[in-house]
Amino acid sequence: MKLVATCAAAALLCLLAGCASAPPVPAPPITADFDPAAMIAAIDQAGVAESRELVVRPLSNGNIAGLKEDLGDLRAPDRLAENARQLDLALDTHPDDAELLQARAENAILQRDLVTAERMARRAAAVGAQAGPHCRRHWETVVQVLLARAPDGDALAEAEARRDACTVAAPPRY
Repeated sequence: MKLVATCAAAALLCLLAGCASAPPVPAPPITADFDPAAMIAAIDQAGVAESRELVVRPLSNGNIAGLKEDLGDLRAPDRLAENARQLDLALDTHPDDAELLQARAENAILQRDLVTAERMARRAAAVGAQAGPHCRRHWETVVQVLLARAPDGDALAEAEARRDACTVAAPPRY
């Protein structure tokens, strides 16, 4: 009888252990020289079109334009949390809008949430333009996040290569 009770107790413990959730994965550490404003400046610079470059602009959604007008300055320090909530709500209805995803990534950088920033920038890169300033902007966001985390060289090199591949010469005009 003791053997049955011991086996039942062991089975119950195994079952309960299987129900336990894993502890949350801690966010990677941020380097000491983390500067959100400098990161945003680098992202803005990456989004400047070069002369004789192919520029691919995503189709704009009128609802998104209205939302951005309502939000005003997306980088206003006193509205970062509220803007994040509004952008998240907009992403619930427009999850594949690269412009919204990029805005949310930049908002996350300013809030020092690099995990969200990288996730949103990678999603924007996946669904957005694959060439031009918008593409470069998404990948520069990933590069900046990786630099802020002191990444391994392979991840950084891949993100930089993808960013650089976004620059495509415009077709010749005759």
